Amino acid sequence: MPLKPHAVLLALAGSFFILEAQAQTNPALRWQHLDMQADGVPGISADRAYRELLKDRQPTPVLVAVIDSGIDSTHEDLKPMLWLNPREIGGNGVDDDKNGYVDDRRGWSFLGNKSGQNITAETIEDTRLYARLKPLYNGKKRPKKPGQQAEYDLYQRVKASYEQKRKEAEQQYEELSRNYILNRDLFAKMKAELGVTRLDTATLRRAAAASTETSKTAGRVNGFLRRNGYPDTEASLEALSKYMASAKDKLDTHLNPAFNPRGLVGDDPNNLSERLYGNADIQGPDASHGTHVAGIIGADRANQRGLEGIAGPWVRIMGVRSTPNGDERDKDVANAIRYAVDNGAQIINMSFGKSFSPDKAAVDAALQYADQKNVLVIHSAGNSNQNLDSIPDFPSPRYLSGQEIPNMLTVGASGRHNTLELAAPFSNYGKTMVDVFAPGVEIYSSTPGNGYAKKSGTSMAAPVVAGMAAVLKAYFPQLTAGQLKQLIMQSAVPYHTQVYRPGTREPMDFANLSKTGGIVNLYEAVKLAQAGGGK
Repeated sequence: MPLKPHAVLLALAGSFFILEAQAQTNPALRWQHLDMQADGVPGISADRAYRELLKDRQPTPVLVAVIDSGIDSTHEDLKPMLWLNPREIGGNGVDDDKNGYVDDRRGWSFLGNKSGQNITAETIEDTRLYARLKPLYNGKKRPKKPGQQAEYDLYQRVKASYEQKRKEAEQQYEELSRNYILNRDLFAKMKAELGVTRLDTATLRRAAAASTETSKTAGRVNGFLRRNGYPDTEASLEALSKYMASAKDKLDTHLNPAFNPRGLVGDDPNNLSERLYGNADIQGPDASHGTHVAGIIGADRANQRGLEGIAGPWVRIMGVRSTPNGDERDKDVANAIRYAVDNGAQIINMSFGKSFSPDKAAVDAALQYADQKNVLVIHSAGNSNQNLDSIPDFPSPRYLSGQEIPNMLTVGASGRHNTLELAAPFSNYGKTMVDVFAPGVEIYSSTPGNGYAKKSGTSMAAPVVAGMAAVLKAYFPQLTAGQLKQLIMQSAVPYHTQVYRPGTREPMDFANLSKTGGIVNLYEAVKLAQAGGGK
């Protein structure tokens, strides 16, 4: 689930690659594992749980499905942890296990075709609905037929949402373009005045110490570069250029009613019963998000490289690709859930979401199917700093009937310090719609090409909980999906810290941001499992 544009800039500006050797020992790079009492950090107490409660217990294998943008199947920290379909021979062009999916050795993608082509970018759901409904209702009065009235009212909401997002994206692109030109011209002028061809931090530091007309400007630019980790002004311009390109791409794809890449897949997007489409490429063209999510859950804990996943060596990760750069389609989400369930997943992580869900009934049916098959679904709450009790986000934790989905956990994001910033400023929240919070700020994990980076989002908080659920399921295999959910919620540690309500500077009690008012805690969950039916 992508962050809001301003949050993306903040997150990217604070992200950087770290030497692998540091990750195993640097507490700041593994803070989600730490304990409030022992370490002074509001993590999930995973280290303490393994050290004190689980060391003499024998786990059983657990399969976690990551429904996402894709996973780098060659990553050094993930390759040994990835699921291998034991009944499928990869690459022979035959559906060996007769499940309808050819060569699905490690999982499946619902965003490609049999020729190996894949969707990279998609529109957001607002745009798709706007494009479909505008010809029917734009400039017209509200119809008298009840069925048409509901669709007309939907169009009015979609139109307002789409136009607002389009306006914000246009303003962002214009601002980035304007800043790029201003910075480029400023840097060129400073180079001429200083008689240099490169403005790096050393040059700027010397210029700032001199008594010249440019010294104050040099000091400000040097401070900007150092704060953001840029070695020189060219690197900062390159980063700004990438932000510009991303903003322009958003206008050309996400918010462009004429953009429709779905023909590449070759399915009928309106046929919700259609399931046998896609290809076996679980990585896809951009696996950054899914690779990071997968690492949080189950990166190899024994290889002394990169990071340690929450779950141990007994976890396996199934890749299911349904989420492009843009909004996922309900049909693909429903099919991804069913694929994961049918192929043995016991836990599903879904780090994505959107503002509208025109085919929610199909997703609800898939979630109900997962419940019947005893599969727990973990979903990120979203990054729009909104109260989900009043503004919906999908997939939502309630069926269309209003009934709570019993096997689904909705997760908000918490930060590393027990201060006013304990609640992540981007996180959605809700006393009735968000179940728990979990670490989701500057979480260090795997990225494609054997890389590692920090990322922030409820997309990072959800896999922390999915990894925790995998630990509980491994050591207490008799627990049902409903019992796992109940256990995770009951063991969450309440915090009454005064925090900023996400998106504001208004203080409030952290306990009022979710149902439990707490942050998930593996140590307390294991204790509760041992005291109950988990022995």
